[in-house]
Amino acid sequence: MPAVTTTGKTQAELTCLVEEAIRAQPGCDTARVPAVQGLDVRSGRNWEIPHVILGDSLISDVDRAVMSVQRRLGREFHLVMDQDGAEQASDAQPMPRIPADEP
Repeated sequence: MPAVTTTGKTQAELTCLVEEAIRAQPGCDTARVPAVQGLDVRSGRNWEIPHVILGDSLISDVDRAVMSVQRRLGREFHLVMDQDGAEQASDAQPMPRIPADEP
C-alpha cells in the first residue's frame, strides 16, 4: 500500500481551515469552531474537533458536517506537534469543561 502524505498545519491554521469547511456545509453558516485538539496517535488523523458552537445552526447539520470535515481534512492535513507532543501554541483558548448534571 502506498504511503499517504499529509500537510502539517499549526493548531491555529488547522482550526481556521476546519471552521471554514464546517461553515461551508449546508445549514452550518453560523457554527464556530474554537479550536482543534491533538490526539495521541502515531498514524492517521492526529486531531479532532472537540467543541463546536452551534449559533443558529441545527445540531444535526453540525454533527453531519463535523464528521464529514474530520474525514475529508484528516486525509489532507495533520496537526504539527512540538517535541513534547503538545499542540503548537495558538490564539484559540480551550473550551471550559462543563460538568455533567448531578442528581
